[in-house]
Amino acid sequence: MILPGAIVKVTNTEDIYYSFQGIVQKISDGKVAVLFEGGNWDKLITFKMSELEEIKLKIAKK
Repeated sequence: MILPGAIVKVTNTEDIYYSFQGIVQKISDGKVAVLFEGGNWDKLITFKMSELEEIKLKIAKK
């Protein structure tokens, strides 16, 4: 389940943002607003829920 604050990856191979990872900002009517940050630019793009995959972060053991 994708919720705001989750890290997601774009899975639509036809999209210019394919395989980019970003942070979910808002979910409304089956669409998801994802924030991409990269160096000196930020971009907020809307995707269909089916075009995204949640990324599970692994916690490093000490």
